[in-house]
Amino acid sequence: MSDARKLLFTRGVRGLADGLVSVALATYLTGLGFNAFEVGAIVTGTLLGSAAVTLSVGLLGYRLSRRRILLVAAMLMALTGIGFAGFTDFWPLLVVAVVGTLNPSSGDVSVFLPTEQAAIAQTVAGPARTAAFAWYNVVGSLAASVGALASGLPAWLSAHGGVSLLRAERGVFIVYAACAVVAALIYARLSPALEIHPEKRARTPLAESRAVVLRLAALFSVDSFGGGFVVQSLLVLWLHRRFQLDQRTTAAVFFVAGTLAALSQVLSPRVAARIGLIRTMVYTHLPANLFLVLAGVMPTAPLAIACLLLRMTVSSMDVPARQAFVMAVVPPEERTAASSVTNVPRSLAAGLAPLIAGALLQKSSFGWPLIIGGTLKAIYDLALLVQFRAVAPREDGIR
Repeated sequence: MSDARKLLFTRGVRGLADGLVSVALATYLTGLGFNAFEVGAIVTGTLLGSAAVTLSVGLLGYRLSRRRILLVAAMLMALTGIGFAGFTDFWPLLVVAVVGTLNPSSGDVSVFLPTEQAAIAQTVAGPARTAAFAWYNVVGSLAASVGALASGLPAWLSAHGGVSLLRAERGVFIVYAACAVVAALIYARLSPALEIHPEKRARTPLAESRAVVLRLAALFSVDSFGGGFVVQSLLVLWLHRRFQLDQRTTAAVFFVAGTLAALSQVLSPRVAARIGLIRTMVYTHLPANLFLVLAGVMPTAPLAIACLLLRMTVSSMDVPARQAFVMAVVPPEERTAASSVTNVPRSLAAGLAPLIAGALLQKSSFGWPLIIGGTLKAIYDLALLVQFRAVAPREDGIR
C-alpha cells in the first residue's frame, strides 16, 4: 500500500471517529446533566486545545519526523476517548477536552491535519494536488457521515437491548479510542519518503512565506469564527431545542449532510481547473452561507433541514482548493508550519464561538448562531476574493 493510500485510510478511520462523537457529544453531555452553556464550554475547550497542540507541532516540530508526530497524536487520541468514557464530572471532562483531540465538528480541526496535509503534498505536485486533497477530504467526509449515522446506535441499543442510554453513549468514546489504535498501526508503516531531508529542513518556520501565510491565517480565522457558531455538536443541540428532533433523526440528517459534502468535493478540482483556486473557494462558499442564514429563520424542521442540506451540497467544495492553495504558495520544507499556522487561528477563532453560541441557545432556541455564523463566513469570502484573486502559486500549472 502506498503512503498516499495509507494516509487516505487513516483519514477515513479518523473521520468515522469524528463523525460518531460530533453528533453523540451534545446528547451525551446533556445526559450527564450539563446545560447548554456547559456543553458550549466543553466544545470550546476541544477547539482551543487542538489549536494549542497544532501550533506547537507547526512551530516547534517542523524538524521532527512526520511519522513520529502522527504516532504521538494517535496515542493522545486514544487517551482522549478513554478520558471521556471514564469521567462524568464537568471539570475533568473540560480538562480532557482541552488537552485531547476530540473534534466537535464534521470537519478535521485536529493536530493530525497539518502533518497529514504536508505528507499528502509530498506525494503529488502541480494540478494533481487539488485532486489529491479532494479525495483526502471525500474519504474523511464520507467516513464522518457514516459515523454520524452510527451515532444513532446508542439510542437503538437503549430501546431494544436493555442498555441504559448513558452507558451506550459512553461506548461511543471507547470506539473513538479503538479508531486511534487502528490509525497508529497504519502510521507505523509510513515510509521515509514522506520526510523532508535533514539538509532541506527549515532553520526557522516560515522563513520565506511568513507574509502570505499570516495574511491567509487572518482571513481563515474570520471564516472559522463564523463556523464555530455552527459546529455539528451545536447544530444537533439547536435542532433538539428548536424542533425537538431526537438523536436517531439528527443522526440520519447528518449522515445525508456528510455524504453531500463529501460528494461535492469531487467536483472541486474540475471547477478549480476552470476558474482558479481562489474563485472556487469564494463562488461555492457564498451560496452555502446564504442557506445557513436561511436555515436559522425557518419556522419548521423540514424547511430548516432542507436549507442545511442545500448548504452542504456546496459548503465543502472550497476545502481542497484552500488546502492546495496553501501548499502551493509555500516551499515544501515550510508546508507543515504553513498548514499549522493557517489552521491554528481557525481553531482558536472557532473555539471562541461555541461558548457564545451555547449562551445564545441557553437564552433562546431561535437560530441566532446560524445567522451570525453565515454572515461572518460571507464577509470572509468577499475579503478573500479581494486580497488573493491575483496571487499566483509558486508552481506552474496551478492557478
